[in-house]
Amino acid sequence: MRFPESEQADESPASLDAIAGPSSLGRDHPGPSNVHLNGNGFAASTNGAFVGNAAGNGVQKQNGHSKQSSAASHSLSVARVTLPGSSLYDDSDVDREEYIRLVIQSLRDVGYVESAATLEAESGYAMETPDVADFRRFILEARWSKAEDALPRLGVRDREELWDARFLISQQKYLELLEAQHTTEALQVLRNELAPLEVDSDHLHRLSSLMMCSEPEDLRRRAEWDGAAGQSRRILLNDLHRYIPPSIMLPPRRFSTLLHQANAYQRQQCVYHNIPMTSPVFSLFADHQCDKTGFPRVTTTILEVHNDQVWIVDWSRDGNFLASASKDKTVIIWGIGPETEMPVREWEKRHVLNHPYPVQSLAWSLDDSILLAGAETHIKMWNTKTGVCIRTLEEHSEPVSALAWLPDDSGFLSAGLDFKIIIWNKDGQRRDVWGMLPVRITHMVISPDSSRLVAIGMRAPSPVDPRTDNDGAPSNPSSTPPPKDEHRLLVYDFASRRNESSTLFEGELTSLCISHNSQYALISRSPDDIQLWDLNLGRMARKYTGQRQTQDIIRSCFGGFESNFVISGSEDGNVYVWHRDTGVLLEVLEGHGEGSVNCVAWNPRNERMFASCSDDHTIRIWEAPPQDMTMLDSPTAADYPQSTKGKGKTRQRWDGDSAEATGSTSRT
Repeated sequence: MRFPESEQADESPASLDAIAGPSSLGRDHPGPSNVHLNGNGFAASTNGAFVGNAAGNGVQKQNGHSKQSSAASHSLSVARVTLPGSSLYDDSDVDREEYIRLVIQSLRDVGYVESAATLEAESGYAMETPDVADFRRFILEARWSKAEDALPRLGVRDREELWDARFLISQQKYLELLEAQHTTEALQVLRNELAPLEVDSDHLHRLSSLMMCSEPEDLRRRAEWDGAAGQSRRILLNDLHRYIPPSIMLPPRRFSTLLHQANAYQRQQCVYHNIPMTSPVFSLFADHQCDKTGFPRVTTTILEVHNDQVWIVDWSRDGNFLASASKDKTVIIWGIGPETEMPVREWEKRHVLNHPYPVQSLAWSLDDSILLAGAETHIKMWNTKTGVCIRTLEEHSEPVSALAWLPDDSGFLSAGLDFKIIIWNKDGQRRDVWGMLPVRITHMVISPDSSRLVAIGMRAPSPVDPRTDNDGAPSNPSSTPPPKDEHRLLVYDFASRRNESSTLFEGELTSLCISHNSQYALISRSPDDIQLWDLNLGRMARKYTGQRQTQDIIRSCFGGFESNFVISGSEDGNVYVWHRDTGVLLEVLEGHGEGSVNCVAWNPRNERMFASCSDDHTIRIWEAPPQDMTMLDSPTAADYPQSTKGKGKTRQRWDGDSAEATGSTSRT
């Protein structure tokens, strides 16, 4: 918006000397006479009475106090610049007035008050009208009636929106009166101002119940409100923003919001992005783009102790330990050491945990003190520090397919092919049964935000009489196909155990993983695809293809910073990595031997490390290549020198008979 005509400066184009800048402060600024400009255009002071730069914050300090120059003082010395057109540039669709007003807002936000005033005077654009400034002051000074009267002048004319805005103001007024223990006045506001606005009756009852609070602290706690002396009035201002047109009252920190959105878009388009947004590599001077150097695509360690197919790998919560489960009826707990200077990590085989059957499921407790292992119908609880079996649980009648710890670490859930989910205490005592599910559960996960339990499973449909169709009419037996197994995705509300959805899939569902933000489920489906399922919308968001999965159980997962990647093994012996949001296949990592790569697991504390396990009896640790090896073409460990001792080299080979493969064998 422009200044009113009577307040505008001379509209003739400004000469170079008339344009505001560092030099103008030395001649015309009404500040102290001891302010001088140095050769770089910054203000200097002989006694420290002036701080900042000439066109910067412009704050003068006198007798321990500060004051700010006004836009009016600048309009007397700054010539107005008139530019043709209304666009920022000739070939731009950005409106000049909107841009300048946002720049003025940003300058004020960061403390460059005089620079903002100079820009207002030079451009003729005001950040906002006096009515907006008055409205802000009315809210912050608790002048409620004046704030309500100002709403129509700020463009709030829709009846519903006007009532909603007035309700928010009256609610703040009511809470502040209660906090000050002015109960009679608060009751009048409740009856005469809030009740007539036809708000939700439940919300009105909650407000009225606050009158029973005897202490201000109790009121603030029950109302989830920080009081008049806190940030509640500023929060109210932010809430009122949605009713006032943004062209009249600029949203707070709007320029910063736009820059954040631009960075987020660049991050989304950067398919190899694997670093936080706060990283110093993010600059406004250039578009962001990551290369492969920070992506884990090099095998730095090969762990070879198992003597049969390795089916599962699972990291501890702190990322310092890795558990591997094998067809050889053992679980091995590996300890990971810190990076050395090369950089290389040392690995130690901590415990070998023996089981009566091949292990098909694992789960670390929230404090990493207990490791659960499911083998056929058995669940063994292991002390991860001593390698001692704490307890063996045998409640399931068919194989245990999934284990998950409760969010409060009070116990865990076990699911099996017997249609049951059992709830256990942390000490292994059976607490409850979730209920009989309609499928034989093949995998189960609790969402990170604890809002949902998600499961996949299968069941055989009721057999159809080959002599009749579903309506009982005779049919041709030779033309009636046999009934197929049903495969379903089940989503439950975790707190109430209520079933939110049940979705039928074609093809076998073999594994399940949920993103860190709890919005997406990653479902491995045979044959040959992985689906990204939006749990909030209840539909598939994306599909990832390229890997092979026809017969084996392949466990895929999310990985990297903010779960940016989808990663999976394959029956062709490779590891496949996709960009989650675009579905682009980024890497096909070779290195494992013959057979399937059965499971992949990304380190929860190191976005540049993941593990994979295979039918070839090995576990591979994949990391970002060291800086002195980033130019190598092959991503496999075969490119690097092999360590004869398993220490201090990029590649480490472990075998069960070597002196380096030390560890304890557990007791059952």
